[in-house]
Amino acid sequence: MVERASVRWRTTIAALIVMTIALTGGAIALVLLTRSTMRAGIEAAAEAQAESIAQQLGSVPGGGPVFIPGGGDDLIWQISGDDGEVSSSDPDLRAAPLRDTARTRLPGSDDPYVVVTEKAGRHTVAVAASLEEVDDATEALITPLLTGVPVVLILIGGIVWLVVTRALAPVERIRREVEEITGERLDRRVPEPPSRDEIHRLAHTMNRMLARLQDSRDRQQRFVADASHELRSPLAGIRQAAEVARSHPGALPEGELAEAVLEESGRMERLVGQLLLLTRTGGAETHPAHDVDLDDLALAEAKRLRRAGLTVDTTGVGPGRVRGDRTALAQVVRNLADNAARHARHTMAIAVRPSGGAVELTVDDDGDGVPEDQRERVFERFVRLDEARARDAGGSGLGLAIVKEIVVAHGGAVSVAVSPWGGARFLVRLPEPPPAEPVPPRP
Repeated sequence: MVERASVRWRTTIAALIVMTIALTGGAIALVLLTRSTMRAGIEAAAEAQAESIAQQLGSVPGGGPVFIPGGGDDLIWQISGDDGEVSSSDPDLRAAPLRDTARTRLPGSDDPYVVVTEKAGRHTVAVAASLEEVDDATEALITPLLTGVPVVLILIGGIVWLVVTRALAPVERIRREVEEITGERLDRRVPEPPSRDEIHRLAHTMNRMLARLQDSRDRQQRFVADASHELRSPLAGIRQAAEVARSHPGALPEGELAEAVLEESGRMERLVGQLLLLTRTGGAETHPAHDVDLDDLALAEAKRLRRAGLTVDTTGVGPGRVRGDRTALAQVVRNLADNAARHARHTMAIAVRPSGGAVELTVDDDGDGVPEDQRERVFERFVRLDEARARDAGGSGLGLAIVKEIVVAHGGAVSVAVSPWGGARFLVRLPEPPPAEPVPPRP
């Protein structure tokens, strides 16, 4: 609450400072503009009076002195010769000649005057105009401004305070909700305000982040549980064989304990290796980029499986080059080939071909295939379909998950469909490498 209040105070004070500067500057500009406009009008009236007197003075034969009715206290005139002697003026201005000045005080008057002069032959006409109206208008304008500006500032401060409080209310609700969210309560979500503004987008982004965290947490928990279960099975097999050998010496044929230990430890070693491989396939940046001939990897796997006595059709293998980590891509081909070999009845096929800016790798078998409702789930970790749950077949439920992780990290996609032989067809699409820049000829 203190932090929230500090934000409100900082925002309100900042707004008040800005508005104080703006209002003060506006008030000063208004006063100066009013004074300047009124002063210009008074000076224009004085200049007009001076020109009128100069014209009348010039119309007198011989340029002799004339007497012109005074303009009262607002406009006071004076006529002086070149010798500096005042020939005629208002009664109060016979002492000394007046000169051009922006502001002065005349003898016997408390009001300020502006003086303008006009030459008329051998005479100089000076007209003094009172600035009392300018000072009175300025005073009349400043008084309400000194009262109104603080009132406006207080009003603006209150409005800003209310607006900021209202704007921060959703943030406070989000903060309280986030404070209640723990690692065990990632299913909670922050409230999203109905307004489509930055706070709404912030809440929406936080909810998406919480959903990703929850999914990551759930996947991690499933992964740990499944890994623990998978590792427990070979350990239990080794322990059981050892306990039988200890409790009943001679009950096991010679060498069977060693074979059981080797078999189960080998399965556990493969499982640990696959788990470690999964931790290294989190992004494309973990893979050094090289040009890889996918057809060479496919032919190498076909040759390995044929040595094991399997029938592998490679007539569909054509040239296909991609860019990525050769070791990781070889693991993709091997996992798909081993998966097809486990499920094929008689024959499997491997094909490589370019297709629309990508290279496609397909692995077919003539087994039972993958049910349509399981085709997405089959790429999850530790997932084995019912017909493939026999552990002695060598499957751990990680092979296809590793395939998907590596393919996605290389910018590709993997899917499963029905093979032309009735079994499963696994299709991998990887982007072709960009064309190499031509080497400029030597001069």
